[in-house]
Amino acid sequence: MKFTDSPVIELSVHDTRLSIQQDNGSMHVGTSVWPCSLVLVKFAERWDPLRCAADNPYADLLNFANKRGIELGAGCGAAAMGLYLLGLHEMVLTDIAPVMPALKHNLKRNKPALKKTLKTAQLYWGNEEQVKLLKPPFDFVIATDVVYLEETVAPLIKVMERLVADDGVVLLGYQLRSPEAHELFWEMCPEVFEVQRIPHEHLHPEYAYEETDVYVFRKKKKEGSRIFDGFKNCGKIFSYFMQEIGIQ
Repeated sequence: MKFTDSPVIELSVHDTRLSIQQDNGSMHVGTSVWPCSLVLVKFAERWDPLRCAADNPYADLLNFANKRGIELGAGCGAAAMGLYLLGLHEMVLTDIAPVMPALKHNLKRNKPALKKTLKTAQLYWGNEEQVKLLKPPFDFVIATDVVYLEETVAPLIKVMERLVADDGVVLLGYQLRSPEAHELFWEMCPEVFEVQRIPHEHLHPEYAYEETDVYVFRKKKKEGSRIFDGFKNCGKIFSYFMQEIGIQ
Protein backbone atom coordinates (compact mmCIF):
# COMPACT_ATOMS: atom_id res chain seq x y z
CA MET A 1 0.00 0.00 0.00
CA LYS A 2 1.26 3.48 -0.87
CA PHE A 3 1.54 4.83 2.68
CA THR A 4 4.57 6.29 4.40
CA ASP A 5 5.54 8.44 7.37
CA SER A 6 6.92 11.16 5.09
CA PRO A 7 5.79 14.78 5.64
CA VAL A 8 3.77 14.72 2.41
CA ILE A 9 1.44 11.96 1.27
CA GLU A 10 0.48 11.87 -2.40
CA LEU A 11 -2.83 10.30 -3.38
CA SER A 12 -3.83 9.79 -7.01
CA VAL A 13 -7.54 9.80 -7.80
CA HIS A 14 -7.86 8.81 -11.45
CA ASP A 15 -5.97 11.56 -13.30
CA THR A 16 -5.70 13.98 -10.37
CA ARG A 17 -3.01 13.97 -7.71
CA LEU A 18 -3.62 15.21 -4.18
CA SER A 19 -0.66 16.34 -2.08
CA ILE A 20 -1.44 16.12 1.62
CA GLN A 21 0.87 17.51 4.26
CA GLN A 22 0.93 15.79 7.63
CA ASP A 23 2.60 16.36 10.98
CA ASN A 24 3.26 13.07 12.76
CA GLY A 25 4.96 14.90 15.61
CA SER A 26 1.83 16.79 16.61
CA MET A 27 -0.05 15.96 19.81
CA HIS A 28 -3.26 15.78 17.76
CA VAL A 29 -3.95 12.56 15.83
CA GLY A 30 -5.90 14.57 13.26
CA THR A 31 -2.74 16.09 11.80
CA SER A 32 -1.59 12.71 10.44
CA VAL A 33 -2.85 10.92 7.34
CA TRP A 34 -4.08 7.52 8.51
CA PRO A 35 -4.29 4.46 6.22
CA CYS A 36 -8.07 4.10 6.43
CA SER A 37 -8.66 7.34 4.53
CA LEU A 38 -6.53 6.18 1.60
CA VAL A 39 -8.07 2.70 1.61
CA LEU A 40 -11.60 4.14 1.43
CA VAL A 41 -10.80 6.52 -1.42
CA LYS A 42 -9.05 3.87 -3.48
CA PHE A 43 -11.94 1.43 -2.93
CA ALA A 44 -14.34 4.06 -4.28
CA GLU A 45 -12.01 4.83 -7.17
CA ARG A 46 -11.74 1.15 -8.11
CA TRP A 47 -15.52 0.81 -8.37
CA ASP A 48 -16.29 4.29 -9.72
CA PRO A 49 -19.52 3.77 -11.74
CA LEU A 50 -18.34 6.29 -14.35
CA ARG A 51 -15.26 4.17 -15.08
CA CYS A 52 -16.49 0.68 -14.13
CA ALA A 53 -20.02 0.24 -15.42
CA ALA A 54 -20.06 -3.51 -16.18
CA ASP A 55 -20.48 -6.05 -13.37
CA ASN A 56 -20.09 -3.37 -10.71
CA PRO A 57 -21.66 -4.47 -7.40
CA TYR A 58 -21.22 -0.96 -6.00
CA ALA A 59 -22.64 1.06 -8.90
CA ASP A 60 -25.61 2.29 -6.85
CA LEU A 61 -23.69 2.73 -3.60
CA LEU A 62 -20.97 4.87 -5.20
CA ASN A 63 -23.21 6.99 -7.40
CA PHE A 64 -22.12 10.37 -6.06
CA ALA A 65 -23.87 12.55 -8.65
CA ASN A 66 -25.81 15.43 -7.06
CA LYS A 67 -25.16 14.03 -3.57
CA ARG A 68 -24.14 15.86 -0.38
CA GLY A 69 -21.34 14.48 1.77
CA ILE A 70 -19.84 15.31 5.14
CA GLU A 71 -16.73 13.93 6.82
CA LEU A 72 -16.41 13.46 10.57
CA GLY A 73 -12.95 13.85 12.05
CA ALA A 74 -11.61 14.90 8.66
CA GLY A 75 -8.07 15.51 9.93
CA CYS A 76 -5.89 16.37 6.95
CA GLY A 77 -8.85 15.92 4.60
CA ALA A 78 -7.64 13.02 2.46
CA ALA A 79 -10.89 11.02 2.39
CA ALA A 80 -13.17 13.98 1.77
CA MET A 81 -11.00 15.45 -0.97
CA GLY A 82 -10.67 12.08 -2.68
CA LEU A 83 -14.39 11.35 -2.64
CA TYR A 84 -15.17 14.87 -3.82
CA LEU A 85 -12.94 14.25 -6.85
CA LEU A 86 -14.96 11.07 -7.48
CA GLY A 87 -18.13 13.08 -7.96
CA LEU A 88 -19.76 14.28 -4.76
CA HIS A 89 -21.62 17.51 -5.50
CA GLU A 90 -20.99 19.01 -2.05
CA MET A 91 -18.56 18.08 0.69
CA VAL A 92 -18.22 19.53 4.18
CA LEU A 93 -15.14 18.64 6.24
CA THR A 94 -15.49 18.75 10.02
CA ASP A 95 -13.14 18.36 12.96
CA ILE A 96 -12.33 19.88 16.33
CA ALA A 97 -10.77 23.34 16.65
CA PRO A 98 -7.10 22.30 17.16
CA VAL A 99 -7.10 20.35 13.87
CA MET A 100 -8.72 23.04 11.72
CA PRO A 101 -5.46 24.85 10.76
CA ALA A 102 -3.97 21.66 9.30
CA LEU A 103 -7.22 20.85 7.52
CA LYS A 104 -7.59 24.31 6.00
CA HIS A 105 -3.92 24.31 4.98
CA ASN A 106 -4.39 21.10 3.00
CA LEU A 107 -7.56 22.35 1.35
CA LYS A 108 -5.72 25.48 0.23
CA ARG A 109 -2.74 23.39 -0.87
CA ASN A 110 -4.99 21.24 -3.07
CA LYS A 111 -7.32 23.95 -4.39
CA PRO A 112 -5.84 23.70 -7.93
CA ALA A 113 -6.69 19.98 -8.01
CA LEU A 114 -10.12 20.42 -6.42
CA LYS A 115 -11.00 23.51 -8.52
CA LYS A 116 -12.63 25.07 -5.46
CA THR A 117 -12.27 25.49 -1.71
CA LEU A 118 -14.36 22.89 0.10
CA LYS A 119 -16.43 23.90 3.12
CA THR A 120 -15.17 23.30 6.64
CA ALA A 121 -16.93 23.41 9.99
CA GLN A 122 -15.92 22.91 13.58
CA LEU A 123 -17.77 19.96 15.08
CA TYR A 124 -17.64 18.37 18.50
CA TRP A 125 -19.79 15.28 18.18
CA GLY A 126 -21.94 15.95 21.24
CA ASN A 127 -22.71 19.55 20.27
CA GLU A 128 -26.26 19.67 18.89
CA GLU A 129 -26.06 23.36 17.99
CA GLN A 130 -23.06 22.69 15.76
CA VAL A 131 -24.90 19.76 14.18
CA LYS A 132 -27.91 21.95 13.36
CA LEU A 133 -25.70 24.53 11.66
CA LEU A 134 -24.52 21.83 9.23
CA LYS A 135 -28.09 21.55 7.86
CA PRO A 136 -28.49 17.77 7.76
CA PRO A 137 -29.38 15.33 6.39
CA PHE A 138 -26.54 14.28 4.11
CA ASP A 139 -26.52 11.53 1.49
CA PHE A 140 -23.07 10.38 2.62
CA VAL A 141 -21.39 10.56 6.01
CA ILE A 142 -17.69 9.76 5.76
CA ALA A 143 -15.58 8.64 8.71
CA THR A 144 -12.14 7.03 8.75
CA ASP A 145 -10.06 5.97 11.74
CA VAL A 146 -12.39 7.66 14.22
CA VAL A 147 -12.92 4.83 16.74
CA TYR A 148 -10.08 5.02 19.24
CA LEU A 149 -11.51 6.50 22.46
CA GLU A 150 -14.20 4.64 24.39
CA GLU A 151 -15.81 7.86 25.67
CA THR A 152 -16.39 9.19 22.14
CA VAL A 153 -18.12 6.08 20.78
CA ALA A 154 -21.67 6.97 21.82
CA PRO A 155 -21.44 10.60 20.59
CA LEU A 156 -19.95 9.36 17.31
CA ILE A 157 -22.76 6.92 16.62
CA LYS A 158 -25.34 9.53 17.60
CA VAL A 159 -23.91 12.16 15.27
CA MET A 160 -23.72 9.65 12.41
CA GLU A 161 -27.39 8.86 12.92
CA ARG A 162 -28.24 12.54 13.20
CA LEU A 163 -26.41 13.59 10.03
CA VAL A 164 -27.17 10.80 7.57
CA ALA A 165 -30.39 10.79 5.56
CA ASP A 166 -32.86 7.96 6.08
CA ASP A 167 -31.90 6.61 2.65
CA GLY A 168 -28.27 7.69 2.94
CA VAL A 169 -25.15 5.75 3.88
CA VAL A 170 -22.19 6.02 6.21
CA LEU A 171 -18.89 5.02 4.60
CA LEU A 172 -16.51 3.97 7.35
CA GLY A 173 -12.81 3.23 7.06
CA TYR A 174 -11.98 1.19 10.14
CA GLN A 175 -8.94 -0.13 11.96
CA LEU A 176 -8.87 -1.46 15.50
CA ARG A 177 -7.15 1.11 17.71
CA SER A 178 -8.57 0.42 21.17
CA PRO A 179 -10.06 -2.92 22.29
CA GLU A 180 -12.47 -1.13 24.64
CA ALA A 181 -13.66 1.36 22.02
CA HIS A 182 -13.85 -1.44 19.45
CA GLU A 183 -16.06 -3.62 21.63
CA LEU A 184 -18.43 -0.79 22.54
CA PHE A 185 -18.65 0.52 18.97
CA TRP A 186 -19.63 -2.84 17.49
CA GLU A 187 -22.03 -3.46 20.33
CA MET A 188 -23.86 -0.17 19.77
CA CYS A 189 -23.79 0.15 15.96
CA PRO A 190 -26.22 -2.70 15.17
CA GLU A 191 -28.83 -1.00 17.35
CA VAL A 192 -28.93 1.90 14.89
CA PHE A 193 -27.49 0.71 11.58
CA GLU A 194 -27.53 -2.20 9.18
CA VAL A 195 -23.85 -3.03 8.77
CA GLN A 196 -22.17 -4.30 5.60
CA ARG A 197 -18.47 -5.13 5.46
CA ILE A 198 -16.77 -4.78 2.09
CA PRO A 199 -14.85 -7.99 1.26
CA HIS A 200 -11.09 -7.43 1.28
CA GLU A 201 -10.78 -8.73 -2.25
CA HIS A 202 -12.97 -5.81 -3.38
CA LEU A 203 -10.57 -3.22 -2.00
CA HIS A 204 -7.99 -1.67 -4.31
CA PRO A 205 -5.23 -4.30 -4.64
CA GLU A 206 -2.49 -1.76 -3.88
CA TYR A 207 -4.41 -0.37 -0.89
CA ALA A 208 -5.74 -3.51 0.76
CA TYR A 209 -4.11 -3.01 4.15
CA GLU A 210 -4.77 -6.26 6.03
CA GLU A 211 -5.79 -4.57 9.28
CA THR A 212 -8.10 -2.03 7.65
CA ASP A 213 -11.72 -2.55 6.61
CA VAL A 214 -14.38 -0.57 4.80
CA TYR A 215 -17.93 -0.71 6.09
CA VAL A 216 -21.25 0.59 4.80
CA PHE A 217 -23.87 1.60 7.37
CA ARG A 218 -27.52 2.20 6.56
CA LYS A 219 -30.08 3.41 9.06
CA LYS A 220 -32.36 0.78 10.46
CA LYS A 221 -36.00 1.65 9.91
CA LYS A 222 -37.89 2.35 13.07
CA GLU A 223 -40.89 0.12 13.74
CA GLY A 224 -43.30 2.94 13.02
CA SER A 225 -41.77 3.64 9.62
CA ARG A 226 -41.93 -0.07 8.72
CA ILE A 227 -45.64 -0.07 9.47
CA PHE A 228 -46.10 3.13 7.46
CA ASP A 229 -44.23 1.61 4.50
CA GLY A 230 -46.51 -1.40 4.76
CA PHE A 231 -49.60 0.80 4.58
CA LYS A 232 -48.16 2.63 1.57
CA ASN A 233 -47.50 -0.63 -0.26
CA CYS A 234 -50.98 -1.92 0.55
CA GLY A 235 -52.41 1.31 -0.80
CA LYS A 236 -50.54 0.94 -4.07
CA ILE A 237 -51.72 -2.65 -4.47
CA PHE A 238 -55.32 -1.68 -3.70
CA SER A 239 -55.21 1.20 -6.17
CA TYR A 240 -53.79 -1.06 -8.89
CA PHE A 241 -56.49 -3.67 -8.21
CA MET A 242 -59.26 -1.07 -8.46
CA GLN A 243 -57.88 0.18 -11.76
CA GLU A 244 -57.71 -3.35 -13.13
CA ILE A 245 -61.37 -4.05 -12.39
CA GLY A 246 -62.40 -0.69 -13.80
CA ILE A 247 -63.59 1.04 -10.64
CA GLN A 248 -61.00 3.84 -10.81
